[in-house]
Amino acid sequence: MPEPTPFYPRTSQLCKSMMWRYWGEYFVPSSYEVHHDIEYYAIRNSAALIDITPLYKYDIIGPDAARLVDRVITRDVSKCKVGQVYYSAWCDEDGKTLQDGTIFRIGDDCFRINAADPTFRWLQLNAVGMNVQITDVTHNIAALALQGPLSREILKQIVHSSIEDLKFFRLTEEIIEGIPVLISRSGYTGDLGYEIFLPVDEAVQLYDVLMSAGKAFGITPAGNLALDISRIEAGFVLIEVDYISAEKAILESQRYTPFEISLGWTVNLEKENFVGRKKLVEAAKKGPARQIVGLEVNWDELEKAFQENGLPPQLPSAAWRGGIPVYNGDRQIGKATSGCWSPTLKKYIVLSTIETDYAKPGTTVDMELTVEYQRKQVLAEVAPLPFFNPDRKKN
Repeated sequence: MPEPTPFYPRTSQLCKSMMWRYWGEYFVPSSYEVHHDIEYYAIRNSAALIDITPLYKYDIIGPDAARLVDRVITRDVSKCKVGQVYYSAWCDEDGKTLQDGTIFRIGDDCFRINAADPTFRWLQLNAVGMNVQITDVTHNIAALALQGPLSREILKQIVHSSIEDLKFFRLTEEIIEGIPVLISRSGYTGDLGYEIFLPVDEAVQLYDVLMSAGKAFGITPAGNLALDISRIEAGFVLIEVDYISAEKAILESQRYTPFEISLGWTVNLEKENFVGRKKLVEAAKKGPARQIVGLEVNWDELEKAFQENGLPPQLPSAAWRGGIPVYNGDRQIGKATSGCWSPTLKKYIVLSTIETDYAKPGTTVDMELTVEYQRKQVLAEVAPLPFFNPDRKKN
């Protein structure tokens, strides 16, 4: 059964909405306030504190640690320096995506893999014959994401070394008020932000320290509803929503190569060998038949669809997940899997898997829209991802 995270003594007091959701082996707030608007705006305008403890976390240590990680992920670990963070996919032998996640290189022979779904057994199977120790530290390590344009200013109040020197997708070990933490400059919002990992016994203390240090900067606890809008704006795919893990797929059409889910850039085919390489070489030569793209729904078309029923245009109040057909004329060419109204961009944006012939930015397609129980189609234009990509994210 899901359990509360180590931050529950504080998050339970702050969660006025009483709206919670399951995530992995835990439950976390969907939103703290009755509506998540203020939490979203904190991510984009000040700073938000998000409980990301439910991520599965695996420490890989030993002489063959780099060899194992290089075998299971699609990126080249030999190019990953100590203190660097990789974002990567990992695949089965058929080159179909099992998961995507982040990999920390903490030492020459020490890595941590952070994943959305359990992957301990997969790592064990691939480690046979190797001199390496794999430890599931999911329940030993608590984690918070501090995200937003003022997140750096907050950390400067409590981190004595120069946090300004921490570059994008790099990590550092620090001490905050006597608490040992691992800080990664990364996140799932597409904004300036950090992820902080620490022993579970120190969770409440660090939460209090961060909330106190951030008070003058408008720090706000944020739940998954606000996070979902942010990740769509950032063009980040979500497993079991925008693609299905090959491990759980029933149909062949539910199995995706990294090239089909906008993660082709993570595949290094120059590596001598890794799980799925042979099939990925073939897939790269053939090219993907479908791709995940961004869609921007045409406002005039949307407004017209509702006016035909005597209604003002209605926009989703929260990000939605699910399969909505996408057409070229009368022929279905794909599906929309995530969408939301972007308060920052003032656009209705969507993540969609469509046939490659229609994936070029500027191409127009039709997305199904239901108005008063009537199925209609609304014009949408393929847009480059990410939708939102501020300079501060990497600067």
